[in-house]
Formats: sequence, structure tokens, C-alpha cells
Amino acid sequence: MKKVLDDLCDYRRYCWNQGLALWNDMYDSALILEDKTLKPSERKVRDELVANKEDWQYQLSARCLQLAIDDLGKAWKNFFDKAMPDWGKPKFKSKKAPRQGFKTDRAKIVKGKLRLDKPRGITNWCDIRFKGAKSLDGDLKVVSIYRENGKYWASLPFEADVVKKVKTNQKTAVDLNVGHFDYTEGQVKTLPRNLSALYKRIKHYQRLLARKRMVNGKNAVQSNNYAKTKAKLQRDYRRVANIQRDIIQKFTTKLVTDYDKIAIEDLTVKQMQMSHVASKGLHRSLFGYFRQVLDYKCQWYGKELFLADKFYPSTQRCSRCGFVKTGEDKIGLDGNMKRKTKHNEYICYECGAIMGRDGNAVMNLLALI
Repeated sequence: MKKVLDDLCDYRRYCWNQGLALWNDMYDSALILEDKTLKPSERKVRDELVANKEDWQYQLSARCLQLAIDDLGKAWKNFFDKAMPDWGKPKFKSKKAPRQGFKTDRAKIVKGKLRLDKPRGITNWCDIRFKGAKSLDGDLKVVSIYRENGKYWASLPFEADVVKKVKTNQKTAVDLNVGHFDYTEGQVKTLPRNLSALYKRIKHYQRLLARKRMVNGKNAVQSNNYAKTKAKLQRDYRRVANIQRDIIQKFTTKLVTDYDKIAIEDLTVKQMQMSHVASKGLHRSLFGYFRQVLDYKCQWYGKELFLADKFYPSTQRCSRCGFVKTGEDKIGLDGNMKRKTKHNEYICYECGAIMGRDGNAVMNLLALI
């Protein structure tokens, strides 16, 4: 069964790469010949790949190919929308990527177990047990199976009716900072202390892998010690991701439960990454993931999400009198050198108010609602 799952992961990557190569050729031909009828589409690419199938491909699931091309079509649609995160052309999949997977729309939940569609000629095939099957409710959609660090995972999306949250007539604002989020009720840490030990171990394993590559070159990846160290690194990365995603999921659920109107900043994270130190902290704070989760939860539960403009001076504006600092009076990451103020305090030069920088930003965002 493991061998079949590995083959399907490889087949999914093969279908994606073949489809992308064909799509690129059709797209270039349409541009060069200036003929719109030559433009590629999901149907054209899929029909071409099906017509040129090899004999060995008939032993594997046909849905794997069709779902791969379907995702490729979505990726090309996103390429023409520059507002999408990580905008760019679809890329070829590498067999060296740490995460491999495939999709199927024929999976079922039978007696509390996951049943995948059985390939041809396979006898040792069984249902997969997992915890929490009885609590799942709704229609099972396209299931994603992926392999990471030698283990297999399944993502089970269900289509279900979402019950709207009770209206509270309350509003709040969230100021995003490296390591913590501030809002009207207090602060939520996104980089708690228990992550520091994990990040130290990650740094240690990364150095070990770098030394092995430096000494042995390309032969390093073929050794068992290299594979073991890489597995430990991936394990700790997964632990960090699970801890942080759990924090953000719980915090966003609290926001949509307690408040009807929520204001946040529309940050351009890539432009904020001024140095490798700052970029590391920004990447670990998961600003983009927080906004993504909060956005769809607000849509689910009928709550309003307000986005402050990118140039809204939430940090420079005084929430009491409205004075906005400009030029040399602005607060930076190191405070203000001219006025000798700290980075975490706000002193208004107009009305003399003294307050915390993050608390002031929260009140300025709250004024937008």
C-alpha cells in the first residue's frame, strides 16, 4: 500500500510537469503567432495528455491526472491576477521537494475509516483508521494525500453548513507586531518561549546539514546520517508550525466570537523585510496566515473585517488629538534618535500625551470602524 501511495505521488508530479510543459508551449505559440485560438486551457491540455498516455499510466488512477491538470488551470488563472500572494508563473515540481502528494475525489469514510480508491491488480489494500471520525459531518470533497518526512498525511475537506455567530455589537482592532498581536483586550504572543528551544534545535540541525554538504558535496544526501538529520529538522519545523497555527486559529475564533467588527492593517510584508534579521521575525510571525484565516472566518460567521490602507499612519498618529508625526519626528524600529524616545513608547509633540506605541496603534485602527 505504501508503494502504491509513493507511485501516485510520483505520478501526480509527472502529470503536473508534463501538463505545465505543454501549457507553456501552447502559451508561447499563441503569443508568437498572435492567434487567440491557440491559447491553452484545461480541456486542451488534459485531452492531449490523455491521448498520448503510455501503457504504464493505465495502471494508475486516471483521476490523479485530471485533478493535477485542474489545479494547474487554477494556478494559471492566479498568474493573471497580480493581487494573489506569491504571484508568478506556475513552476515545475521537483522530486527532491520534502513534501510530495496527490489528490483523489473518490475517497470515502466507511465505518469510521478512510477508504481510498483501490488501484488495479492490488490485493493488500485496507481502510485507514484515524481518530475523530465520528465527529466529522458533511460531504467529503477532494482529499489530499501527501508524504512528508517518511510519514503520510490526509487532508479531509468537508462541505458543511456554518452556523452564524451571535451578534455582540462589539468592535476591536488588532495591531500586528513581530512576536505578538495587540488588541483592545490585551496581547497574544505568536512566538512563545517554548518555540525558542525548537528554533535553537532547528539552527543546530541546519548547521549539521550544511557541514555535511560542504564536506561530501552531492554525495552527502545519499548517506543515512544525512537523511536522519534532515528528518529531525523537518520534525521540528512541523512542531513549530503546529504550535503557531494553533495559536492563530484559537485567537481568530475568539475574535469572530466576541466581536462583530474587526480592523487590521493591510501590510506589505515583502517590503517590510529590510534585513535578514527583520525578515526572519516577520516570516515567523505569520502575518499573512493570520489575515487569511481571519478573512474566511469573518465570511463564515457574518462578521465585518476592515482593512486599514497601507499608508495609514497608525503608528505615527496620536489617538487623542490626531497629530501625525512626519520627517525626523517619526518613530522607527529603534525609536526616535532626535527626540531620544524608545521604540515601544509614543509621545505626542502636540498635546503631550504619553502612551504605549502598540496601544496607540490599536486605538487608531479602532477609529476607522
